Amino acid sequence: MEPDYDAIIVGAGFGGIGAAIALRKQGLNNLAILERESNLGGTWHVNHYPGLSVDIASVTYSYSFAPNPHWSRMYAPGEELEKYAHHVVATYDLERHMQFDTTVTGAVHDDESGLWRVSIEGREPITARYLVAATGFLSQPYTPPFPGIETFTGDILHTADWDNSFDPTDRSIAVIGTGATAVQLIPKLAERARSLTVFQRTPIWVIPKVDTPIPAPVRRLFERVPATQRALRSVNNTILEGVMVVGVLQYGRQRILNRAVAAASKLFMRTQVRDRKTRKQLTPDYDFGCKRPTFSNQYFKVYNRSNTALETSGIDHFRSNALVAADGTAYPIDTVVLATGFNLWDTNFPAFEIIGREGRDLGKWWRDNRFQAYQGITVPKFPNFLSLNSPYSYNGLSYFTTIEGQMRHIERLFGEMRRRGVTGFEVTEEANQRFLDRMTENLSTSVFYAGDCSGSNSYYFNQHGEAVLLRPTSTRAGLKDARTFPLSDYTYAQ
Repeated sequence: MEPDYDAIIVGAGFGGIGAAIALRKQGLNNLAILERESNLGGTWHVNHYPGLSVDIASVTYSYSFAPNPHWSRMYAPGEELEKYAHHVVATYDLERHMQFDTTVTGAVHDDESGLWRVSIEGREPITARYLVAATGFLSQPYTPPFPGIETFTGDILHTADWDNSFDPTDRSIAVIGTGATAVQLIPKLAERARSLTVFQRTPIWVIPKVDTPIPAPVRRLFERVPATQRALRSVNNTILEGVMVVGVLQYGRQRILNRAVAAASKLFMRTQVRDRKTRKQLTPDYDFGCKRPTFSNQYFKVYNRSNTALETSGIDHFRSNALVAADGTAYPIDTVVLATGFNLWDTNFPAFEIIGREGRDLGKWWRDNRFQAYQGITVPKFPNFLSLNSPYSYNGLSYFTTIEGQMRHIERLFGEMRRRGVTGFEVTEEANQRFLDRMTENLSTSVFYAGDCSGSNSYYFNQHGEAVLLRPTSTRAGLKDARTFPLSDYTYAQ
């Protein structure tokens, strides 16, 4: 039985784009890239709230093999990331494979034919030899069930579904959440709102952002001498390695570095926020790295403004025209902005139903057992399946490091299949268990287990209390594994 496609890739963000480039390099040209949104770019197409920008320097938050010398700033605004995605897709001629406004509802492996059967909302199912899940880590927006929110008569906006026509001028706004998205958005709203109340459940560690415009002569230098941009990328990678990998994942051995970064963040806050009580409320009571930190030069300053208040007692309920805090204070508002993040562990792993060999349901298996994936990309009993947003897959701090590691894994795996003259692969149970045991052991010295994360409310932790999102190795070690993993860790079939 011949499939409709060589491979089906679900998601047209940077992960799906990278997978398509890797598969095309292996000679798979009959691809279907299915995207539920109206255009490509993933999170950079979906998100367009005021203040949106990268929180990893642009030279690092991009493919190393497709450098962009034209970034306007060290931390590029969101529209430049979306433009960059279109540029890469055009360069590698990928848009002809893309199908937009296409929602995948499920995928089932046919053990008899060896093909994947993919169900699509409103269409007939299609088949492929290979299935790639590239739906991203932050693709399912979350709205908590706040009591009485259905009675609120004002405007409600979610940061992942922003209304570009919304004008905050002279509005009384409540922002719920203080994660990385809120840190970018809040200063923009505060500039124009009549009043702004920030409802904080958990404070966030904030680091100064060395964000400057990139002068035209420097951009021309990057274009003419690419080695200069690669050098800047290398420097930035080294800084990120120190902050995240050494200070967070190797916390047990490098506790002093973790505490030094936390102290620097506190000192930064002290220079930015005048009120002592507010500083105390904004200071995390968990170790640096338990929750994803962020970078900003404007966030702390917001709380010096007369039109901005910080509420930390929690949310009790909504009224038709107010939000009532847990301490009984009622805040009259006409607009609610939900910066409440995404649902990772209940609906995002995976983002649609995937049934493997012998009827194994991936989501149920993960939840009934432990979240696991060999090298963060393949799973036993799921033949010819690659999951890009998987447990232990996020390598380093830039998502592009993860993508490029997975591209290397794909190239090595498919190269071996080509050498053997076969078309099927499946990771062995034994190899998966060895990898899981190694990751579990490595995590024991991370801040997640050796530090104090009890008050972090971090999405790094799943419902089993395990922090399995990040790969607990150095970035270099993760990339080396992608190039050198034992080919015998897979079984191969015609």
